[in-house]
Amino acid sequence: MAIHQLVAGVHNFQGNVFRNQQELFQRLAKGQSPETLFITCSDSRIDPNLITQTEPGDLFVLRNAGNIVPAYSGTAGGEIASIEFAIAGLGVKQIVVCGHSHCGAIKGLLNPDQLEDMPAVRDWLKHAEATRRIVKSKYKDKKKEDLYEIAAEENVLTQLENLQTHPAVAVALSQGQLSLHAWMYEIESGEVYGYDTTVGQFIPLGQFRAHSKPVPSRVLDVRSGDALFGGSGTIT
Repeated sequence: MAIHQLVAGVHNFQGNVFRNQQELFQRLAKGQSPETLFITCSDSRIDPNLITQTEPGDLFVLRNAGNIVPAYSGTAGGEIASIEFAIAGLGVKQIVVCGHSHCGAIKGLLNPDQLEDMPAVRDWLKHAEATRRIVKSKYKDKKKEDLYEIAAEENVLTQLENLQTHPAVAVALSQGQLSLHAWMYEIESGEVYGYDTTVGQFIPLGQFRAHSKPVPSRVLDVRSGDALFGGSGTIT
């Protein structure tokens, strides 16, 4: 999209959208109180507010290549600071880690030789090294094209495990003030899947059972047996 189209969009926002929702923006100017930290990929095809049909101020969004959450190391960084602020500063009640189909970061993770000209990306994806090793070890019989979607699922679960190493997250979980949720978004269908701990699989959010619990505050020991995209017998 050319810059002049972006400028035209700003003018439309100011003249139409903002004018019709001035009360909302005046309220937001006084502060924010989102209840959800939404961690997802930087991919231009992903729009958290569009997918969830939420308004400005509803989501505190953290985006990066591959919806990655580096394990806590004590070293300051954008992701660590954002997570800490969301919990300790804003008091969010739930965290959603949302991966997606056709993720370029996942393809790079499984094909590191293709990242020779992108050393920063290659180094960043080391935070998902556990995902790469799990996929390599656990899914040896799968076709290469199927591994991308399998890895995208596994990566969401890996990043939730990393998330639980953050002190602010651990404290909020121990006090019952926070819940964690694993989601997958399928671009071509618009379907959103959630990880159901009662069956250990990703299933459509609309099929979530009333008794299904959020991802527990312990490292996951149950993972999906196949990819939810193009696989059979994985959605129940």
